Amino acid sequence: MTMILAAILLPFVAGALLFALPRNDRVLCRVVGVGVAIATFALVIAAGHGEWSHRWLSRPFVAVFHFGSSPLSLWLSLLLALCTACAIAATRIPRARDFVALLLMLEGSMLGLFLARDLLLFALFWDLMLLPVFFGLLAWGEHPATAWRYFIYNFAGGLTLLLATAAFGVIYGTTDVIGRPETHLIGAWAPWIYAGFAFAFLVKTPIWPLHTWMPPTYAALPSPMVAVVSAVQSKAGLYGFLSIGLAMMPDYVRAYATPLMILGAISLLYGAAIALVQTDAKRIVAYSSLSHLGLIVIAIASGNHLAIAGAVVYIVAHGLFSAALFLTLGYVEEREETRSLVRLGGLGWKNPRLAGALCVAALAALGLPGLAGFVGELVILIGVYQAGFTWPVIVALVAVVLAAAYMIRLYQNLMNGPQVADAPVRPDLTWIEGIAVAPLLAALVALGVDPAPLLRL
Repeated sequence: MTMILAAILLPFVAGALLFALPRNDRVLCRVVGVGVAIATFALVIAAGHGEWSHRWLSRPFVAVFHFGSSPLSLWLSLLLALCTACAIAATRIPRARDFVALLLMLEGSMLGLFLARDLLLFALFWDLMLLPVFFGLLAWGEHPATAWRYFIYNFAGGLTLLLATAAFGVIYGTTDVIGRPETHLIGAWAPWIYAGFAFAFLVKTPIWPLHTWMPPTYAALPSPMVAVVSAVQSKAGLYGFLSIGLAMMPDYVRAYATPLMILGAISLLYGAAIALVQTDAKRIVAYSSLSHLGLIVIAIASGNHLAIAGAVVYIVAHGLFSAALFLTLGYVEEREETRSLVRLGGLGWKNPRLAGALCVAALAALGLPGLAGFVGELVILIGVYQAGFTWPVIVALVAVVLAAAYMIRLYQNLMNGPQVADAPVRPDLTWIEGIAVAPLLAALVALGVDPAPLLRL
């Protein structure tokens, strides 16, 4: 068994075995979960660019259990392992055993997606990664309708992806094509196949108007799980555009670049505008994610190499600061038992460490120079302008100003100003909570100072 297969199987096996532990032994479950996530991180690094394959289908087309990594999938796998470890370390909810097991299975399914080199395998993991989030919403969410909305939207996208993959396999004779530069989609069925892939990718990202599952899902999920979903699962569609769309269907990405760019621009402005008027802290970050991901879609649609390099940086940066934001807001909600900006205020006076962690994450989200978010935004804007698209750059600059407004508003209302009357004194960020969020903030600073490893992709 190669390292790459071991990295994918380890979270699944550990998640299943976790049910043998005591149900409410939170400390033991967290220690085991963090250990598995760190071991997975190490296995992904050790696997490097290794591969493992085994043919399992010969008719009506060839399909292969083929796993391997590209530089982009390797970075996303490392981001996933890091965010999973931090999320498990931050877990402080009832039935911790079941929750940590779902997080590990979510990690395994997304690792399978990012490391799959076969389109059919990619599509199967695409649907598999829905289940841990669906069950998480049913078990810990605010209403079952939110779980079903999440499942129906994303399963519809997964179904079109599966149908497009089957059509591709029948026409071309094999689905073992991811990462092969000689594979290009042509023929009468090609536009329909591309449409199936693009729809699935846009639902998962998500992009307006296919985004309506996302804000209630992010608000309902426990903060550790939504940190992983926002940081990494939302990147599955963008990864699909980069590793499948641009690699295998570049002509169709170019042909439909304008509508894709328009959808990205609407998401960019709409998400920023809605975030500016929200009073639920988690929904502010949810709508800000819609805005940030719209900028990445614009970069991909531009087809400019510099813009796409900026998109890769911003994908990783967004993963880091969105996970940090959701974890710190989770700490606030645990202490104050509310997420409403109307009912909160002045927390920074008694919680300086918590205020500092939220401040760094918020500054990264609004694009402060020196942090990874700024590098991604700047390179995207330069690349899109070089490609000859002026209006998306203007839209993006407006959204950047709005981002500063809603992130400063979020921080100001939570941490500054007068304390809420009769509010009990809560403990500041503990050392365990600090350890959970510190790697995310450190990575934001490191990639902001030296983004070259990502820009070279």
